[in-house]
Amino acid sequence: MRRMMTTRAIAFAVLGGSAVLIGGLALSGSPVKVRAVEGARVAKAAVATPVAKVAPKPVAVAAEDPADAYVVKRVLNVPEPLRHGAYYWDTEGVPEGPIVITVDLVAQTLSIFRSGYEIGTAAVIYGADEKPTPLGVFKITQKDAHHVSNLYGAPMPYMMRLTNDGVSIHGSALMDGKYATHGCVGVPTAFAKLIFEQVKLGDRVIVTSGEMLARGGRITAA
Repeated sequence: MRRMMTTRAIAFAVLGGSAVLIGGLALSGSPVKVRAVEGARVAKAAVATPVAKVAPKPVAVAAEDPADAYVVKRVLNVPEPLRHGAYYWDTEGVPEGPIVITVDLVAQTLSIFRSGYEIGTAAVIYGADEKPTPLGVFKITQKDAHHVSNLYGAPMPYMMRLTNDGVSIHGSALMDGKYATHGCVGVPTAFAKLIFEQVKLGDRVIVTSGEMLARGGRITAA
């Protein structure tokens, strides 16, 4: 049985088996706020003739860097070590945007980010030694809220497929550290439903082993 770490880690990796990169600062801040300047006042002539107001010239406002959506802007406040079966979820005030899921097998945690804000985290169960959960960067290729395993006949509610040979994220009723999966990432079923409602096909899932990412770091694999 693997012991849970007492601190939470947020994992990320790079594509193609490259070395893992940690941290990095946000290169782009908030969009620049520009105040439009009114035209200069025009003195009135001696006779009472109307004077046309000078319209302000259009001012170009810098667009937000799209990569800024992958800078970690918020990590949920989790006051105690995550226990199996527990999860945290908070989308209040979080803008719509790209979704990235990270899984750290050492910390046994999953985190879901939207526009760089962590909106959910939970303890996970994962693959046993003979059927380990693979490391790497994966895309969600299928979603099925009522899936049943073709290989094992077991229910896999809110299944989000990662590989063609059956590895997925899904809800599990057996959320206890003494249980393992056949390579999948199991989370509490209620939490799986929340993730399922957020993700779309093609969203990235990054599975690592002990990597950590702090606020201000870039999720570069996304």
